Amino acid sequence: MADQCEGKDSWPELLGAQGTVAKETIESENSLVKAEIVLEGTIVPINIRRQCDRVRVWVDTDGIVTRVPVIG
Repeated sequence: MADQCEGKDSWPELLGAQGTVAKETIESENSLVKAEIVLEGTIVPINIRRQCDRVRVWVDTDGIVTRVPVIG
């Protein structure tokens, strides 16, 4: 399928982890992506196409991951 991304694409085990640790883990487990830490409530652009090179790591004010990080 053309819209499938290469490598690991989801990190449910990082839910509840420190955002900085999650970012490092994601980038070490899939070198094709860049993880971006985003504070809950931040407005981010919505993209129509799936971006296989980005993972948003949503964190709360304590820096804890609040959503399962996924590619896109």
